[in-house]
Amino acid sequence: MKFKRLITTEYCAAKRNGFTLVEVLAALVFMAIVIPVAIEALRVASLVGQVGHRKLVATRIAERLLNEVAVTGQTQITSQKGVTSEGQQQFEWTLRSEPWNEDAMLLVSVDVVFPVQGKDYDVTLNTLIDNTTSINSTNTTTTTTTTTSSR
Repeated sequence: MKFKRLITTEYCAAKRNGFTLVEVLAALVFMAIVIPVAIEALRVASLVGQVGHRKLVATRIAERLLNEVAVTGQTQITSQKGVTSEGQQQFEWTLRSEPWNEDAMLLVSVDVVFPVQGKDYDVTLNTLIDNTTSINSTNTTTTTTTTTSSR
């Protein structure tokens, strides 16, 4: 019985053992385009995560300061500054009190500044406090939040 040869010498000559130079160069060009884009996407995702977390903490600090002013009735102070640490991060805050242009109310504002990856971001909370009531029964009416980035 004769067996037919399945692999011929022509087939072996046509068979390749590696990539051609053009294929290797095309793969390198593709990687040169994709890798920087992927790294930039990771950097932006990290920045957004850090800003979001620190913005949450800064908002909590500003809300605490506004509540302290409302409860203690320290509305006569026109400006205060300070630094609050939470974890390893430091948050600089500025508290301002100014008369509201309508009624007998005060506009109390707190700005909290925090750095993320070399840029400063800030959160601003405002509230109106009724200035006609006694110190023990202050009445806050509204609170607004403003966030800006990169001073």
